[in-house]
Amino acid sequence: MPHRRTVLLAGLIPLTVGACGSSSSSPATDSKQLVGAGSTLVAPLLSQWQPEYNKQAGVTVAYSAIGSGGGIAQITARTIDFGASDAPLSEDQSKEANGVVQIPWALAATTVAYNVPGVPTELKLTGPLLAEIFLGKVTTWNDPRIAAANPGVTLPALKIIPVHRSDSSGDTYAFTNYLSHVSPEWKASVGTSTEVAFPGGIGGKGNSGVGGAIASTPGAIGYIAISYVLANKLDFALIANAAGNYPVPDVVSIEAAAKTLKSVPSNNEVSIVDPPASAPNAYPISTFTYALVPLKSPKADTLKAFLKWAITAGQKFGPKLDFAPLPAEILSADETTIARIEN
Repeated sequence: MPHRRTVLLAGLIPLTVGACGSSSSSPATDSKQLVGAGSTLVAPLLSQWQPEYNKQAGVTVAYSAIGSGGGIAQITARTIDFGASDAPLSEDQSKEANGVVQIPWALAATTVAYNVPGVPTELKLTGPLLAEIFLGKVTTWNDPRIAAANPGVTLPALKIIPVHRSDSSGDTYAFTNYLSHVSPEWKASVGTSTEVAFPGGIGGKGNSGVGGAIASTPGAIGYIAISYVLANKLDFALIANAAGNYPVPDVVSIEAAAKTLKSVPSNNEVSIVDPPASAPNAYPISTFTYALVPLKSPKADTLKAFLKWAITAGQKFGPKLDFAPLPAEILSADETTIARIEN
């Protein structure tokens, strides 16, 4: 596997993908238009879906990548036709959203990128070591614990600057969910959520904000969706999985993590972080991202058709952006949920 991969994107990916309706008014009633907002992780895939679906179905899909928290808030207020989130709805969010269901419609990964001049890409890090970095306990890049995981690599005495999301984010959920699995201290002191109180570091809005902060800050390390890492040619770390291997985050290792999924609960909430050692090639911070849709919608037929297309034909646009195909169990659960949407 080459140390640097390229994709068909260039420059820092913007937060807005097409136009989106105002957050203070109801979505347009035009059945040839769908308005969505939320996850920045899924935005690159939506940017591929939008023109293709418009060409095939004559439907305009407008999407604003404002972060998962924003997507949850706007679909709860019914100011959009669909939201998107990389974090499942909490029990309270589900109650407040009142009739919104979650449909896993894409499968990707949250990666760890860094900016350490003179150091090659694909440094090796373990989950507990990552937790100690973001807890502020490992503060320089030449720390013996980092050096021990990377024999033969010359590491500078450069201060580590952790970078996290400043907005409510599904990537934050995936990253903190993973750290809570591998670090009891992280679980007890910080926990898992779309927004947590990070002990230090700097914040960036959206994946593009985090990517920009990493690229411009020597010593920085942060979590960021895989497609943004590749598009912007950021150096990324290899994270040890439960088997003790360091898989490159890509379609193959993401799919390997998804294959450990045994069943899908009725609310479609699934977590595949920290997969078991029986999946030796699985990337440990793989994540599903969800479409959030109301069970009752004036655009039910248009919405259902788009969702069905996204989870089937639309999946072919994923691999070049390192989105893996949906497993059969998820596809079946999605189809059952989509069938429940009505006017």
